[in-house]
Amino acid sequence: MTHIAWLGKKSPFCGNVTYGLTTTEALRLRGHEISFIHFDTPPGSLGADAGANGGEVALEVALPYLVKSQVYTIPSPGAQRELRESLERLRPDLVHASLTLSPLDFRLPDLCQQLGLPLVATFHPPFDASVRNLSAGTQQLTYQLYAPSLARYDRVVVFSDLQADVLMRLGVPARRLAVIPNGVDPERWCPAPSPSTAEHLADLRQRFAGQRVFLYMGRIATEKNVEALLRAWRLVQPQGCTLVVVGDGPVRQSLMQAYGAEIGVHWWGHEPDQARRAALLQLAEVFLLPSLVEGLSLALLEAMASGTACVATDAGADGEVLEGGAGIVISTQGVTTQLRTLLPVLRDQPVLTAELGRRARQRALERYTLSRNIDQLELLYAELVPQGSLAA
Repeated sequence: MTHIAWLGKKSPFCGNVTYGLTTTEALRLRGHEISFIHFDTPPGSLGADAGANGGEVALEVALPYLVKSQVYTIPSPGAQRELRESLERLRPDLVHASLTLSPLDFRLPDLCQQLGLPLVATFHPPFDASVRNLSAGTQQLTYQLYAPSLARYDRVVVFSDLQADVLMRLGVPARRLAVIPNGVDPERWCPAPSPSTAEHLADLRQRFAGQRVFLYMGRIATEKNVEALLRAWRLVQPQGCTLVVVGDGPVRQSLMQAYGAEIGVHWWGHEPDQARRAALLQLAEVFLLPSLVEGLSLALLEAMASGTACVATDAGADGEVLEGGAGIVISTQGVTTQLRTLLPVLRDQPVLTAELGRRARQRALERYTLSRNIDQLELLYAELVPQGSLAA
């Protein structure tokens, strides 16, 4: 088995955190040794971290930081030295960095080359697949900024062919890229109540009795375009339906002030409990994702695996995920207008939403399971780590 030094985030809650924790848990359960290196306090600590769900105990290293948010991280001046010393102590077979939009991301290739360690990056920043002029937009500038450094990583894990195409046009060699879509556990995210979700689901059914639930779950930030969804909901106000908005973010308060009194909008807030999030998806009839830019949304994959009818924009790879009838794909242009047309249809056609939910679940099982994701990661690791150097 392989000893992997995983460099990522454990907080604050965001897609990057979910990806890192879920992936390392699955790798541990397959017998790999994981040393999790992340930004936290106290700085420079080296201790044991019990794996979730019975996984093997892993070493955990905390690096000091100045600023840490859902979007980016600014390390302390001594973080690079602490990272180097930690890698020298741990002596992993391979380093896998789930990139945190941090200055350390650009220094890793030199550091790992000096230490003789293979280096893998997971690069999942959102983008708008319809934008072909990469000189425009903050997200496109992120890709331009990172491309020269990504070309020096041994492998860069991306989630779709669309994203790989963007990076290749910016000069990242195709041989460096590995298209490995995000994956979810279809037993944890499933249509039927489980022992962990049954009580939560019963409570939710009582709370929203007589209402059909439409759900948004994710960060409430400008790029997520939640306001377009709220405008459409205000215009339609579908009778007998409730829009539940789960999440937090920089524009939540302003949107609550503007739309807080709307009939049929329930502001749930941040939900840290995974079982309760799973129950919300089991309860919901429709999952709505109006993003302007996106990567490959884990929330969307979780909704699909839960058998919830999904409506998403074609931002990032989300349109690719739902294409061919697995959901309804709308354009990032004119989201409010499109949703204003769709919401009455979804309200009046429960048979349609049930069929869309069935197809979403089937697509998730075919292409986007966690086990499929881990299978591909293991093959990638095997290419980079000589068999004679694997950890016992």
